[in-house]
Amino acid sequence: MFDPTDEHFHDECGVFGVYNHAEAANLTYLGLYALQHRGQESGGIVSVQDRIFHTTRGQGLVADVFKQRELDALEGDKAIGHVRYSTTGGSANSRNLQPLVVDTADGGLAIAHNGNLVNGTEMRRMLERRGSIFQSTMDTEVIVHLTALSRENTFSDRLVEALKQVQGAYALVAMDENQIIVVRDPHGLRPLVLGKVGEKGIVVSSETCALNLIEAQFWRDVEPGEMVVISPDGIRSYFPFQKQKRSFCVFEYIYFARPDSNLDGINVYNARKAIGAKLAEESPVEADVIIPVPDSGVPSALGFSQASGIPFELGIIRNHYVGRTFIEPQQQIRHFGVKIKLNANPHIFKGKRVVLVDDSVVRGTTSRKIVKMVRAAGAREVHVRISSPPTTNPCFYGIDTPTRQELLASSHTVSEMCSYITADSLCYISLEGLYSALNAKRVDYCDACFSGEYPIPFPNQVGDQQLTLLKESFYK
Repeated sequence: MFDPTDEHFHDECGVFGVYNHAEAANLTYLGLYALQHRGQESGGIVSVQDRIFHTTRGQGLVADVFKQRELDALEGDKAIGHVRYSTTGGSANSRNLQPLVVDTADGGLAIAHNGNLVNGTEMRRMLERRGSIFQSTMDTEVIVHLTALSRENTFSDRLVEALKQVQGAYALVAMDENQIIVVRDPHGLRPLVLGKVGEKGIVVSSETCALNLIEAQFWRDVEPGEMVVISPDGIRSYFPFQKQKRSFCVFEYIYFARPDSNLDGINVYNARKAIGAKLAEESPVEADVIIPVPDSGVPSALGFSQASGIPFELGIIRNHYVGRTFIEPQQQIRHFGVKIKLNANPHIFKGKRVVLVDDSVVRGTTSRKIVKMVRAAGAREVHVRISSPPTTNPCFYGIDTPTRQELLASSHTVSEMCSYITADSLCYISLEGLYSALNAKRVDYCDACFSGEYPIPFPNQVGDQQLTLLKESFYK
């Protein structure tokens, strides 16, 4: 599914699970609905009852994959679910749908995973040499095979042994016949939270916004390196991995998470407004109107407007009914790809000095088209302000990003990028300003896409050329 107007980074996926609730599958379905922004290519739910695993998975949006008939067949008081935007493993392959479900010598097992393993290819080759047969191209299956090969006595111990052999980012939800196990990687790169629903139900979710939809109560974040086992014996917490430096993905606050979510105690909407206000402080400009690039630029544009005193207007209107694919007409229409999704209102722009606020510039092609569209709508000046630092490096921890060579900021100065997108000025928030707005310490976050400082080392990789080859192998 290709959308030429969508130049944003994409999170790999979202995970959700419910334990000890009669409507486990239905609640998981609603939870995935709330997490749809984290993955739009496929969805899946697995439930278990009387040792029988019931599975529904398919390509497309949650509403397309699950109908009432499918939900009725998902019996049991335990369920886990997944929405996917592919990184490792192609989305077009129906075998790459999650949660993965396998039969082992100790019974059935289902796993859903958000993140990416930097040594996934290496571990897969090792397993294949030992005789393992893979049914998908996802690194999630590496974890499944390592778990199945373990000789530890309990499911949780086998999973720990498996995860000790992998490196990378993971927020993982696993389920056997009796329990749900939740694990967050030792660096805590991807988000994961726990909640309570009903009298005794337990919920796990990538974000708190999904808890709100099913009227669950937020309990707490899963800590980096923590394993939570939810079983008939109760809820037990372990920290079985060697402690690592906390490195939560700072881009969750800038773009990935939904504005109504709270991540590690920080409200995403308030964070984005604060980033916009800091951006206005760092890069002021004389202008008549502040315009967000919808939808991700809206909170930051509000913060910029309030801090600068320049009026805020919704001058660019988004068509929310555009799918991820569309047929481009044979007749040549300038900037068709952008115009079908975004349209400038000439009444707002005519004769105005405009500040466009967006969350990032990736390749720069969409930003260039938007600037030209705004000028065509009558803007006298167009100033672009970006609520993240320049993106100069790809992500290897579960975010779909281009290779380093494709990132405009990796090979162009800000002045050169400004000329390319045809703006009158272009300014980014500084890395220091970003953390100041979040009232956070940089040492606790991963900002490798801005700084190139990767918290998890890559096996047998040195230098930009090798990183590019690694990147291309991840997103082939």
